[in-house]
Amino acid sequence: MQRSFLPKPKYEHIFGLHTVRQVFENDISCVVELWTQQGRHDGKLQSLLKQAQQQGIVIQEVPKKTLDKLTGNQHHQGIVIRCKARPINTQSKLETILASLNQPPFLLILDEVQDPHNLGACLRTADAAGIHAVIVPKNRACSLSPSVRKVASGAADTVPLIQVTNLVSTLRWLQEQGVWIIGTDDETQTSLFDTSLTGPLALVLGAEGTGLRRLTRENCDVLVSIPMFGKVESLNVSVATGVCLFEAVRQRQPIVQKKPVST
Repeated sequence: MQRSFLPKPKYEHIFGLHTVRQVFENDISCVVELWTQQGRHDGKLQSLLKQAQQQGIVIQEVPKKTLDKLTGNQHHQGIVIRCKARPINTQSKLETILASLNQPPFLLILDEVQDPHNLGACLRTADAAGIHAVIVPKNRACSLSPSVRKVASGAADTVPLIQVTNLVSTLRWLQEQGVWIIGTDDETQTSLFDTSLTGPLALVLGAEGTGLRRLTRENCDVLVSIPMFGKVESLNVSVATGVCLFEAVRQRQPIVQKKPVST
């Protein structure tokens, strides 16, 4: 009898070398099974297989076409794991995160971003920028799928993704906590680079092609734009996220007093 490779209830498939390695580092106990590609012997893959063997994880060597089918022809890099599905983070998790911080909150909010590659890229950039949490609406937005995890290259396990039922209510709640909400809007004349991005901050970026929804835009404290000097009218949301987050990082870094050069 041929074994089924369809995900079982309460389990999820995760693939890609960086993504699997991050799962192993965070909580290898959630992994219940591993598939690896026959004939692949590269060092990074073998290192992961050795870890799995030490933990007693079931390992199956299968043809590449099996992994292609299992992942929907995604770039799996020769490894797929089946894990216990983790609970979805909701606003209560966000409240816990903010209460535990000993520094000003630094948050990213994505309004109805539906492309898995964009969400994954935003998570990866958020990790690099030191974001405390990424907030998305529960409906009409991409969730934490295997494709998102692959593109995020492990960041999906290091940056909490918070799914909220009512994004506007969450914006208002954050404002009550003293968080300054700065949204992006191509129509505004206020430049990102002329805006203070220090202190408790949430940067809000909109969906591909449509930008922020009206109610989201109206509940921001300030709207800013990224100056554009070429022919294109807007940036991909993941690129815009990188620009915005690292301008904030630049501003939020402590000023280092340079020592005078001795002569």
